[in-house]
Amino acid sequence: MRVLHVISEMGAGGAETLVAGMVAHGEEYGWTSGVASGGGFRADALAAAEVATFPVPIACRTRTGVLRAAWAVRRALAEFRPQVVLAHNVGASLVSRLALVPGRRPPLVTVFHGVADDDFRTAARIVRRTSDRVVAVSSATAVRLADLGAPAVVIRNAVFPQRPVFGRAAVRASLGVGDGTPVVLCLARLEPQKRHDVLLDAWARLDVDAVLWIAGDGSLRAELESRGETLGGRVRFLGTRTDVPDLLAAADVLALTSDWEGLPLAVLEAMAAGRPVVATDVGGVRDVLSGGAGFVVPPGDPAAVAAGLDILLRDRSARDFMAAEGLRTIRREYDAHTVMKAYDELLRTTLDGDR
Repeated sequence: MRVLHVISEMGAGGAETLVAGMVAHGEEYGWTSGVASGGGFRADALAAAEVATFPVPIACRTRTGVLRAAWAVRRALAEFRPQVVLAHNVGASLVSRLALVPGRRPPLVTVFHGVADDDFRTAARIVRRTSDRVVAVSSATAVRLADLGAPAVVIRNAVFPQRPVFGRAAVRASLGVGDGTPVVLCLARLEPQKRHDVLLDAWARLDVDAVLWIAGDGSLRAELESRGETLGGRVRFLGTRTDVPDLLAAADVLALTSDWEGLPLAVLEAMAAGRPVVATDVGGVRDVLSGGAGFVVPPGDPAAVAAGLDILLRDRSARDFMAAEGLRTIRREYDAHTVMKAYDELLRTTLDGDR
């Protein structure tokens, strides 16, 4: 089965991590994969591994930007000749549908990773009109889509195993942190959705000898770094990182304070690395942490974030308990092969139905 993934870019985000993992594991299921994207370090790695990659300009919210992206995807379709197109998120779904020639075309399956609440109704309408099938990455997202007339099958995100290269001591030494200092890690783009302002407000409330690492880049970096400076040396902005397994090995806790998510890969990756989590109650976060792998807190509540972090930073036994629960949850419910099998069955069923 020839599968073309269409995604806006292939950088450090969760959807990009999922695509890279699906491409790597797709061969086990008879997939020949291609990726059409706006580029990024993951696209470069795929190209180096001789995966077919196709450049697509990132579609801005303008008619011209969307049409340029659609034309680039049409060229990728003509060259790769996929049997099915897997579009990741709403913009990719719209661009892909515009690129597909009416008549005999491959089916289009959209993976709905999540959008802001204000955009949800419009997004549901788009995927309903563009897609042959829709995948929701959490049950909560699927319920909202169904309520808006866009039924979706639930396939939760998976963790594709990656081993640390350097390990805890080496990474901490490279970032100037001693082995005994607790570290909280936040893996998130520096954009309004991720609400780093809430995390920094929570960090200011804590009276513990600990360090906060913020890995990611984005439009708010200068503003957030300015706020971080008021907290002395307790906050480090690491920029875009390609060594997430190493950072998780070196950290003790993961924090994510987003206003909205689908099912964040950062949370799953932390659990797979044996790290407890403090995350806001959005999207599928409550489902994944319900087994006891971390604290679920209300969005926009620095006091609740600080309370969860304070417990985990002071209580090693609580960290160890939640870490063990997280590992059990990942092995039981978010195994890569389970998720890949679900996608394989969905794509082949969709393809057979199209035929």
